[in-house]
Amino acid sequence: MTETPGFFLYLLAFVLIIGPLVFVHELGHYAAGRYFGIKAEAFSIGFGREIAGFTDKRGTRWKFGWLPLGGYVKFAGDMNPAGQPSPEWLALPAAERAQTFQAKPLWQRAIVVAAGPVTNFIVAIAILGAFAALYGEARMPAVAGAIGAGTPAEAAGLKAGDRFVAIGGRQVDSFDDMIRFTTLRAGAEVQIDYVRDGVPGSTRAVIGRRVETDRFGNETSRGILGIAPSGEVERTPVAWWQAPMVGMQRTVALVGTMIDGLGQLFLGRVPVSELGGPLRIAKYSGETLSLGVDQFIVLAALISINLGFINLLPVPVLDGGHLLFYAIEAIRRKPVAPEVMEWAFRGGMMAILALMLLVTFNDLGAFGVWRSLAGLIG
Repeated sequence: MTETPGFFLYLLAFVLIIGPLVFVHELGHYAAGRYFGIKAEAFSIGFGREIAGFTDKRGTRWKFGWLPLGGYVKFAGDMNPAGQPSPEWLALPAAERAQTFQAKPLWQRAIVVAAGPVTNFIVAIAILGAFAALYGEARMPAVAGAIGAGTPAEAAGLKAGDRFVAIGGRQVDSFDDMIRFTTLRAGAEVQIDYVRDGVPGSTRAVIGRRVETDRFGNETSRGILGIAPSGEVERTPVAWWQAPMVGMQRTVALVGTMIDGLGQLFLGRVPVSELGGPLRIAKYSGETLSLGVDQFIVLAALISINLGFINLLPVPVLDGGHLLFYAIEAIRRKPVAPEVMEWAFRGGMMAILALMLLVTFNDLGAFGVWRSLAGLIG
């Protein structure tokens, strides 16, 4: 087992990975707002009391908050959660009001809100594309190298050499496709389509569950069929001009996996205990940094995709919640009633706080806090 990194490395890695990603997210909002002539009053990395900052010549206060778990851009006139005109906004001089968020057309406000998550996706595409150009694409064919004894694959009659075509009705083009599908579906019965000695066939199997421990002692539960890869690796060089498209394809595939995982979570096939929060991100960041800069940068791309994806969820308070209300406004041709939006944003805030409590509870459990307390009490 690899030696566990210390607290300082966890903290350093967390700051190195979250700080820049939050910065580029908020920079996306800021840049889009500036493009449309909206004045930014504050640009903050972190929440709470300011610990450092400066004011630029445009009057924007750039600052760091003491709690480094996010950030925000405060545009001029953005005075309430609903982002709608208020008496204070109406009282502004016409020239100042023209530079406020509420004064802009609906489509411009929507672009400003969407620009943050989109910037996170662009960062991930750039990183994954650059790695593809540097190292090429490695692909394992969807062929069984061996079938584990006593596994669901053996019970289903699968054999070494079988080339898989589809699982659960979903086409598989590589062994990684198979892993992504089965990992999230422990306990599910699926149909497996394959080709054996040139003859198509199909069978059904119930995906098993395995708890695995990595080199740092982290336990992860995942679905397995018991199929080992063939060991073949097809490597394809990627030209620099092809890299952005490859990066985009990988990003889209990862977003698809997140959507799939969210669905399996609601179906109960992925345990809620698998959800992690800032503490677990800090732990994984420190462990990954101890393995090398390349792996740490790839982790940054994955977290950037997560940040963009989560912010686009249609939950009030998040960017996706704002975009949902803008879509309703576009359809109705008038804004949602302020009191409705106010209550929706309060509910969204409560939901986010509840989720934060849950993931923090899970994180402490992953660190063994609850086992230690149970030992002390028992």
